[in-house]
Formats: sequence, C-alpha cells, structure tokens
Amino acid sequence: MPTPDDRLIVALDLPNALAGLEMAQRIGPQVNFYKIGLGMLTGGGLALAQELKQEHGKRIFLDLKLFDIGATIESAVRGLAQFDLDFLTVHGDPHVVRAAREGAAGTPLKILAVTVLTSLDRADLDAGMTQPGDLAEITTTRAARALEAGADGVITSPREAAQIRALPEAAGRLIVTPGVRPAGAALGDQKRVATPAAAIANGADHIVVGRPVCAAADPAAAATAILEEIA
Repeated sequence: MPTPDDRLIVALDLPNALAGLEMAQRIGPQVNFYKIGLGMLTGGGLALAQELKQEHGKRIFLDLKLFDIGATIESAVRGLAQFDLDFLTVHGDPHVVRAAREGAAGTPLKILAVTVLTSLDRADLDAGMTQPGDLAEITTTRAARALEAGADGVITSPREAAQIRALPEAAGRLIVTPGVRPAGAALGDQKRVATPAAAIANGADHIVVGRPVCAAADPAAAATAILEEIA
C-alpha cells in the first residue's frame, strides 16, 4: 500500500470520541493525519488523540486556538505536550506564541499560530473592532509577527497562503489551510475558501478538510478524491 499523503488532514468535527474513531476507521488507511478540535474536547477528544496516535499510528493536530496570559499559555502547552501531539494551535499574538514555544520546549510538538479565522470576512472584523484595512494584508502581517515570535507555522485561509509563503519569515515554516472545499461542496460557515489543488498551489503544506469528507456517504471515497486532486 502506498504511503499516506500527510498533506491532507481530516477534521474529525464530530460529537465524541466514539464517533471520531468510527469515522477514522471508515476512512481507512489512506488518511494518516487527523484534526481534533475544541468541540470534541469534552467528548473524549484527548483520549481519541491518544488512541489514534498510539494504537493506530496516526498523526494528530489538536486545534484549541489557545489565548490567555503568557504564564497560563506556557503551563497549558506544557501539559498538552505530554500527549505526544504533532500540531497545536494558539492565537497568533506574539506574547501567546512565545509562551507556547516555551511550553513546548524540548518536545516535537509544533506550535501553529492562527492568523484570521477562515469563517470571518471584513464585516466580521469591523464588528469585532479590528483595525481597518485589507483583510489579506492584516492576515499576512499577523502571520509575519507570529513567525517572528517563534511559531513553527501558521493557520490561514488558502487565499492568503501565497502572500504568506512569500514572506522571508515563512522560509522553512508550515502553512496549514482550513477553509478548503472540493469544487461543488457546500461552504458551510466558511467564507474564504479554495479547492484542495488551489490551496496546495498557493503554498500550503497541509490542507484541513472536515465536512466534505465526514459528511459524505462514502468518507473513504471522498478522501481519496481529494488525495487524487493534490497528487
């Protein structure tokens, strides 16, 4: 069997760990990387992460988007690093990133900084009193500052991936893009989207796809189609 393509990360946005494990089993061996988010945390998310990692050899992206004072972030990340995770998200504010790097020190855990959520547009930023200006420029600036603060990579929409990849600070760092939708798929709550192939072409190292795979009648076939598109 060919080696799984770890560029595809499937988001297990499901109610609990049992549903997540069942989905991973339905998808099968061609997907090796899974995202577990905040919504599943109280439904056994960390237990699922450990089971997928230790018993099934999968890679794990824990998407918690942590934000707090530095001491709390450092302590939280130090505790999470004990779970043998691969990626962990924090907000891209430099003080958060620096604290997270301290918490992850000495472990292989990679800290990914969130720039601007892919479910937001300029109107949402205005409602949240975020500084005026072009959304793509704000996203790219946040990415640069997070990378300068020591982030191993950034989370960004595929539409800004090319601009971020061109940053000097992005050399050797990861770009992970949610907001990826195969052609014809429903957008759901995503606003800044692209196809899997476009996201990779724009410089993404990993794409995150959830509902188009997990809500499909045949999740394994849906995942395979995405893998074929980015091959």
